[in-house]
Amino acid sequence: MIAAKLIDNVWATRKAESLNGFKFMLAEEIGGVHAGRRLIVVDIISAGIGDRVIVCTGSSARRMLGNDDIPVDAVVVGIIDEDCNFG
Repeated sequence: MIAAKLIDNVWATRKAESLNGFKFMLAEEIGGVHAGRRLIVVDIISAGIGDRVIVCTGSSARRMLGNDDIPVDAVVVGIIDEDCNFG
């Protein structure tokens, strides 16, 4: 899992049909060796811009959507409530 901060919305008017109905956001990884790396995530918990979140990746992310055939590699699975030192 990855700690990240949501920094923007991502709008995709044309996409694979299996992605319809999902909310996409741009996340920036915080802490660790990949700090600052950006990735597009699917937000299934209604997080918002500025929230620090937990992101699940790979096949575990697809399982969160209930379908291993959906072409998704990263899903927001939690909002971080407490201050943590990710530095």
